[in-house]
Formats: sequence, structure tokens, C-alpha cells
Amino acid sequence: DPYVGHGRHFGQTIHALCRVRAIINNGLVIHEKVDLDGRALQTLLADPSTARQYAIFEQLMKITPNFREIIFTASEEELTRIADLLQKGANGARSDDTKSLKGAVIEWITPKGQPLNPPLMRNVKIDRGIKQKLQRGELLVSGDEWPVFVYHGYTYDPEDPWNGAFHSQLLVKVYKFMFTSPSSVDKDPKATRSGNARLHDMTSVTPASIAYIATQIDGRIPAAVLETFMDPDDADEVAKLIDWWNRQVFPGHLLTSERIINKDSALARIKERHAQRKALREAGNSRGP
Repeated sequence: DPYVGHGRHFGQTIHALCRVRAIINNGLVIHEKVDLDGRALQTLLADPSTARQYAIFEQLMKITPNFREIIFTASEEELTRIADLLQKGANGARSDDTKSLKGAVIEWITPKGQPLNPPLMRNVKIDRGIKQKLQRGELLVSGDEWPVFVYHGYTYDPEDPWNGAFHSQLLVKVYKFMFTSPSSVDKDPKATRSGNARLHDMTSVTPASIAYIATQIDGRIPAAVLETFMDPDDADEVAKLIDWWNRQVFPGHLLTSERIINKDSALARIKERHAQRKALREAGNSRGP
């Protein structure tokens, strides 16, 4: 079913662990409140939790053409069917990606020409120790702590926690493995797209997809990472992070502000006229009545 495929992409790039039916219900309730009492949408979204849920709902509406119309006109039975298929896709993607990454991650973290010490089995995680230590209480880790593997050079800067955060080459390898193709991991980046990215016309990295691949390595950190990525106070840092990731995974992606525009081109002349009109408006406003 196409919705299963869309659900896989939703789980990998928008939100891996949410309940799809709850997201749909909450989004419909917000729209119903706006229609019934005329309250502005921004008033309802003043609550941070509501705003986060609604942002996920809006992204979900874009996973396929006409999906918004389908959701807003569907019966309860049809909504349940669609949500179940999307959820099935999201859950399946997470399980399949975990299985496919087990052996690959061991290869990437093993020093070249040296055995891994202690040795790890390629096809199972039971011997990797972290989960067992957590269960026995031998290791206590807060959910808001980020492991060093997400940092460039695996080095955490306590004075500037954003310095190098989510810039590790291990994360880049996992991302390429999952979204472009396994063969692209060790090759020089190209402007072409393949794999999951091509199937879903994906041309830019999403914050949620970075969080997703991090959780594939360490399942303890999804909530904390997503909350940080969605925090308005961190918007500038997240924007810089996405720009860096696009250069690693989608080299053909270039921000409009960085494009070199020919000074004699039509686009350059249009921008010049916009600047002139803006200057005239500002000059008129400064003079007053």
C-alpha cells in the first residue's frame, strides 16, 4: 500500500516515535476549534506542546499530493485505516534500518587493520553491554545527555555544547547508508540522488532525519534531540546545522542566498528594482505625514 511507503518516509524524516493517529486527531481538533470560535491559530499555538504537535501534523499533510483533502473529508473508519498503514510503515522502517545497520556500524567503528576490542558480533546487539548495564543499574544516563559519537572528532565542548554537535562522520555515514545508498558511504559526494532520497524526491536534510539516524545508533536520545531541534531559541544553530548536512549529503543543494547571480541577468535586475522600491518606501515612512 502506498501509505505504508509514505509512513516509512514519515518515520525517517519527520517523527519516528509518535502515534500517527494521535497526530492526525490533534491536528483536526485544532482546525475545528479555529472554525467554531474564530480563535486565531497563533493563539492556539502559543502553547509549546500544541505548537510542536501541530508542526508535525502540517508536515504529515505534505507527504503526498492531496493528502490534506483526504484527511479532512475521510470518515472515522478511513482515518483509522490510513493512520494504521502510516504507523505500520514508520514502525517497519525503524526495524528494517536497525537490522541493516548492525554490521555496517561495526565496520565503521573498527580501526583499519586492527581488531575491535572488545570484539562485537555483527548480527546481534546483546553483547554490546549498554542496555544490560542500564537494566542492572550499573550505568545511569539522563535522557537529555548527548553521547560523544554525535560530535565532530567525538569531542564535547562543555563551554559551547553546539560546537561540533551532530557533525560526526559516523552520523554522516549512517545517513548516506540509509537515505542515498550503501555504496555512497565511502565515495566522493555527487549531485545525483538515489535510494530513499530519490524515491521521495528528498533534496534537503531534515532535522528529524538527523535525530532519526542518531537514534539508530543510540536509542536513548530521540526526545531530547527533537525537542532541541524544534526549540525556537536554537533556530539559528539548527539552520547552520542543516546547511552543513546538505553539503555532506546533497552537494547539489545550494542556498539561494549563496548563489552567484550575474549582475546583468534578469534576476539581478529584479532584485535591484525590489531594493530601490524598498528604499523609497522606507524613505517615505521616515518623513512621516
